[in-house]
Amino acid sequence: MKPINLNELSEQLDCLFDEWLYYLNINTGKIVEIQIEYFNIAEELDENYDISGYLNWEQDEIKTAIDIFENWDNYISLPNKFYIDEYSIMEEFSYSYHDKKVSDKLCSAIRGRGAFRRFKDTIICFGIDDEWYAYKKAKLIEIARNWCEINQIPYSN
Repeated sequence: MKPINLNELSEQLDCLFDEWLYYLNINTGKIVEIQIEYFNIAEELDENYDISGYLNWEQDEIKTAIDIFENWDNYISLPNKFYIDEYSIMEEFSYSYHDKKVSDKLCSAIRGRGAFRRFKDTIICFGIDDEWYAYKKAKLIEIARNWCEINQIPYSN
């Protein structure tokens, strides 16, 4: 099993989309992204499938999905957005921030609807956006490391 780079994995975990599936190919150590639409198409294909009616890039997506189905043991599904729980990371940052005044403002910003937008506006207002992004990156690397350890995947920094 080839090691995965934690920075690469954490960057992927920061950019997960709802309509996509993400897998780690344990043989190559590479992350594979595929739109659910093409995953579903591949799932419905019979033995005599013909994908020539699709655009070249769509054919590539379908072939990737077919490879995942046919070689399922070579792939591990990456954590999804709910596993990452960015709100909890924002909450942790807000409550633990060293300046009480800023911490109070951050805690207030993350309450209710629009919490993500208000949080972002607040970190920019206080000029702590670089601190936030560094904190978030460290948390994503920690999540990536834990995921690798749970799944017994070797990793490098």
